[in-house]
Amino acid sequence: MNEVEIKDNSFLRQFETKIDGHLAKIEYSSQERKVFLTKLVVPEEITKEGFKEDFIKSVLHHIQGQNQRVVPTSPQIAGFLRKNRQYKEMLPVGIRI
Repeated sequence: MNEVEIKDNSFLRQFETKIDGHLAKIEYSSQERKVFLTKLVVPEEITKEGFKEDFIKSVLHHIQGQNQRVVPTSPQIAGFLRKNRQYKEMLPVGIRI
């Protein structure tokens, strides 16, 4: 995995990173130790292979470091979690994807 440097912009409620001057972001909301990942936005100009997966992994590692659970409401992020079962323990009890 290529670690992506992320910034938690809590004012706009999004995790973000800049690549070649373009802003990629994952929008979120949080509630009771859970982070709801609602939308993944990666500009078309960011064509680096594997970037989306590395970005999602970096955000998940950040959330894990905060000792919080994750609820993926974005179809792209839910699909990533379905393929990468090692993050399954980050889901709250009763949430299945």
